[in-house]
Amino acid sequence: WNIYEQIYIAALDCGREDLADVCLEALQQQFPKSSRVYKLKAMGLEATGNYKEAEEIYLKSLSRDKANVGARKRLVAIYKAVGDHPSAIAHLNYYLEYFMTDQEAWMELSDLYIKVMDYSKAAFCMEELILTSPYNHYYYQRCAEIYYTMNGIENLESARKYFAQSLQLNSKNMRSLYGFFMAASQLLQSQKISSKSKKDNSRYATWASAQIMERYQEFKSQSVTVENLGALLDSLTL
Repeated sequence: WNIYEQIYIAALDCGREDLADVCLEALQQQFPKSSRVYKLKAMGLEATGNYKEAEEIYLKSLSRDKANVGARKRLVAIYKAVGDHPSAIAHLNYYLEYFMTDQEAWMELSDLYIKVMDYSKAAFCMEELILTSPYNHYYYQRCAEIYYTMNGIENLESARKYFAQSLQLNSKNMRSLYGFFMAASQLLQSQKISSKSKKDNSRYATWASAQIMERYQEFKSQSVTVENLGALLDSLTL
């Protein structure tokens, strides 16, 4: 019966509603009162665009069992599909109160907060992920990018520090290297930082620029010449 379930989901992905109906009918006959089969039925409704009916099934499942992880996550998927981000955020927050170690849920919540431009909460979600997995360089990079987007001296300093930590964990992360360079360059252009901070950021930007040039020398990119890259980096710093 697990194979029936897998074929049903695959049929939905491929748009084979006829095959999906056959599998669902067999599962309903075998497990007439199964909440798992009810979820599969709702997924079929989602696939055909009947979000309201699918939502009703998921809400009914949650009324019987609030810890129904599958139903809760499918509800979030529905709200995302119809553009109801506040409802998706509310359900994910409720879910994470009970399943705090679900890294995918924290990442999804961070993405949703970014979509509604609530960057401080998006950064909070990434910091929760860093606590859960402190050696994942991507989490530091992602958190740094959010802080960089928020702008402001304190946020740019936080972005630079997170980019630096990402590089410490993975020195080949070019995105973090560029981010580190950009954060240091932005701080260098600010009139609100001390002379010592300017000197430090100048050193950071120079180091990052040299590292980027060295990487491009190694790979000899065909799309961007090293000379053009050097001129571009120079234009981004004072």
